[in-house]
Formats: sequence, C-alpha cells, structure tokens
Amino acid sequence: MVGSCYFLKWQLLTKAFNQSVWIKINKMDKELIIRSGSEHVDFALLKDGKLIELHKDEGSNNFSVGDVFIAKVRKAVPGLNAAFVNVGYEKDAFLHYHDLGPKLPSLLKFTKSVSTGKLKDFNLNKFPFEKDIDKDGKINDVLKSNQSILVQIAKEPISTKGPRISSELSIAGRYIVLVPFSDRISISQKIENKAEKDRLKRLVKSITPQGFGIIVRTVAEGKKVAELDKDLQNLLGRWTAMCKKLHKAHHPSKVLGELNKASSILRDIFNDTFTSIHVDDEELYIQIKDYVHEIAPKKESIVKLYQSNVPIFEKFGIERQIKTSFGKTVSMAKGAYVIIEHTEALHVIDVNSGNRSNKEKSQEDTALEVNLIAATEIARQLSLRDMGGIIVVDFIDMTKAENRKKLFNHLRDEMKHDRAKHKILPPSKFGLIQITRQRVRPEMNIKTREDNPNGSNGEEVEAPIVLIQKITHDLEQLFKKDYKKITLNTHPFIAAFLTKGFPSIRSKWFFEHKKWVKVLPRDAYTYLEYHFFDKNGNQIK
Repeated sequence: MVGSCYFLKWQLLTKAFNQSVWIKINKMDKELIIRSGSEHVDFALLKDGKLIELHKDEGSNNFSVGDVFIAKVRKAVPGLNAAFVNVGYEKDAFLHYHDLGPKLPSLLKFTKSVSTGKLKDFNLNKFPFEKDIDKDGKINDVLKSNQSILVQIAKEPISTKGPRISSELSIAGRYIVLVPFSDRISISQKIENKAEKDRLKRLVKSITPQGFGIIVRTVAEGKKVAELDKDLQNLLGRWTAMCKKLHKAHHPSKVLGELNKASSILRDIFNDTFTSIHVDDEELYIQIKDYVHEIAPKKESIVKLYQSNVPIFEKFGIERQIKTSFGKTVSMAKGAYVIIEHTEALHVIDVNSGNRSNKEKSQEDTALEVNLIAATEIARQLSLRDMGGIIVVDFIDMTKAENRKKLFNHLRDEMKHDRAKHKILPPSKFGLIQITRQRVRPEMNIKTREDNPNGSNGEEVEAPIVLIQKITHDLEQLFKKDYKKITLNTHPFIAAFLTKGFPSIRSKWFFEHKKWVKVLPRDAYTYLEYHFFDKNGNQIK
C-alpha cells in the first residue's frame, strides 16, 4: 500500500513537472532584468528564459552613440577625403566627406549664429538654408582647420581608434526620429503594409515643422497622431535645450546626451511581448516605472522591484548563462558545439558536430541538423556579444544545394530580429558563410575562464559550472547506448549539487530519459573529475 502511494505521488510530481515544462516552452515572452551596482548597471534581456542581449552602462562612457558635440576641426586630409575632429577624446574623431550630409553649409551657419548669440529662435521655419554641398566634392572645399562644427557620435571608440562621427544630426524618440535641416519623411522598411505606410506618412507630414525631417520607427505602426505628436514635441524640446547650450559653450563639449541606458534600451526594444521588468534598485525602479508609464501606460504593472537576498542575476539564472555563453567554446543541443575566435580584422566561427551517435540518418542529414542548430545559436551569439564587422562561419560541409539553401534561409530568418544592420552572403564554394554586422561599439567580452581548482601556477580552465553541462551530455550518449543501470562517481560537492532540491538535476534526468542514475560521492576525486560505471561496477568513461 505504501509502495503504491509512493508511486502515485511520483506520477503526480512527474505530471506536474512535465506540465510546467510545457507551459514554459509554449509561453513566448521577453523579460528585462536590471542589476544596479555601485559603478555600473547591467541589463539582461531574456527571451523565453534564454539570454539574448547583455548591456552594461558604466556611466563613464562620455562618447556613446547618439551623443552630440560642439567640436573643432583639427585638420582636413584630402587623401582620405575626411577630417580629424577634436571632440574631447584622447584621439581625434574621424569624419568622412560622405558623413557630412548635404545640408552642411546650413548647419555651419546655424551653429555659428547660435554660438555667438545672434540667433535665438531655434525653429528652422524662418532660417534661410544654404546651397547643398556637392555629393562628390572634396573635404577641404567645405571644412577648414579650427572651424566649429556640430557632430554626432556614429561609432564609439574601439581598440586603438577614436570615435567615428557624422554631421547629419538625428534625435531618436520612441516612435520617430527627428532630423534637423531635412525635408524628408521616411517610413521604416520593416513596416510592410502599404496602407499603414501611407497612413503614417500622411499623419507625420501634417505635424512636421518646416526645416525638419522625420524617420518613422517600426514601433509607430498602428499609433494615433496624438502619440506621434507627443513624441515629436518631446524631441523638439530636446533640440531647443541643445541649442541653448551652444551659446558660450566650451569647444569641444557635449551639448546633447543620449537618454540613460535603461531608457534608451526600453525606447528601442520595448513592445507588447514584454511580460516583466525586474529592477533591484529602488531609485532606478522609480525612473523606469515613470518611463514605462509615459510610453506604455497599460504595461506599467510589469515593472517590479526585486527585493531578495539572492542576487538578481543568480535568481534568474543569468550568471550561469553568462558563464556558458561567453567562452571560446559554446555548447549546443545534441552534443554539437561552436568555437568562436576573435581577431583584429574579423571573427571566425567553426561549427562541430561533437561525438554524437546518429546511426539512423545519413551524414548529409546529420550535417544539416547540426548546421541548423548552430545557425540559431550563432544568431544569438552575434546579438549577445554584439559582434560587429566581418564574421566568417565555417559550417559542416553539405553536398546538396537544397540543404545549403535551407541553411542560408534559416540563418537569415534567425537574424531577422537583430537590431544591428547586417548582411548575409550565400555559402561560398568552400562552404563558408560571410556576415557583415554593424559595429558601433566595442564587443561585449566577458572572461569565463577561471583558475584551475585542481592545479596551480596560474593554470586556467573553462568555468567549472560548465561541468554539469558536460556530465549531462556524456550521460545522454550513454543512454543512447542502452545501458540499463548507470552509476556516476564524482566529487562530494558536485554530487550534492546534482541531488539537492526538487526537481533536482538527477530528477530532471529521470523525467527526460526514464532512467535513474545513482550518484556516489568520492572524497578522493578532484573537483572536476567524474566517471561512469555500469551495473557490474566496470568503468564506462
């Protein structure tokens, strides 16, 4: 009787666990987890519990993308058709002729008039515009040394290079982007409905002041004119505030900064798919709640103040994902893995199938399966690490043209939601896929290797937390070989970690494979050592 009760209880627990897994799989949602420290703020974006973006606001970065500076031209270089500009950074910023914008003479005239105090009306409806510059002209014809100029950071300082700048100014809002000294109204290409495009163009045209252009963002789809106008007025207010700073401003100095990181992230990525925003700092929580109330009042309730002794990144499993996602080797499903190498010129990614047993399928089918899994992970890695520039991916060779096409289309679909501009080329003759991805800031690089707990002399190993992943993968390979009883011998700390709580990791193995694994602690083992034994006590691995 006792045995049957136990069995019934086990069945109920199994059913509950499977239901919870099903709900988790089928619930498509996004969460933003914000961790505030004394020196910086970390932002982790989760999609269905999986880390897809990681940002850091260090507060010390005075040269963020979107910041506007009143700067001084250091010198024009005709050979490069570009100028080096002093924006206050240790190295001069680079300004190419093609980044000047056709309205440069008007901008220079406006800047000079405002800086000297001659012009106090910052609306451009009465401002006399100058003739546009020649699109194929020379830099030394339009810019001179020591000339004052308004510029915007287009690319942050990376490695040994200074920032890249543009004199085509734009001020980004929630629904629209305001472009001074322009008369163009552009609609986001991601809005595919022609009727909606025409509607938005008509609405925006009716509210746009003279002398300004507008770029309508994707999130403006379906919005009313009142919401667009509110956003426009806010941007015009920021433009006026910037112009007021120009008078008597030190050269060089920042005259318009981007929103704080939290607001700018929410401005760019927030939508109806967000289910929660967790913040562990009360002051930041109030700021974010106010901002969400402003841009999406109905979603204000999803902003929650996290109050617990457990660190917020630990609670949501982010620390573990960081450890497993930022190393040189990234493991994937079914034993496959990718190796990511970074150089000054480009990034190289190699796809490997690993030691997987797949007797039922052909080599071609196996290669396609692994490549599709890898393509999904690579799309995530590019966004997570914010890898920019040239990326070359060496997928597993496939002989069939339809499979290569299928892989290419799958990779393109997976990268469809990437916010950075990118281009993907079809597989080359060597089976390589080349990707270019917009590079506007330094790559997110987190050291995951740690001191070897079993060694000395500064020896390093991959993060020990990855050990559980390795054990799970090896165990899955053994289950495929139909071992009836398996015993795992490991260090007592690892053994305790595998068996504690419900559902424990061992319980999850049972739920998934319907096979029970006996876990035995061994005092003689080192931290990272483990071995499997069969029912006769013979070592398997």
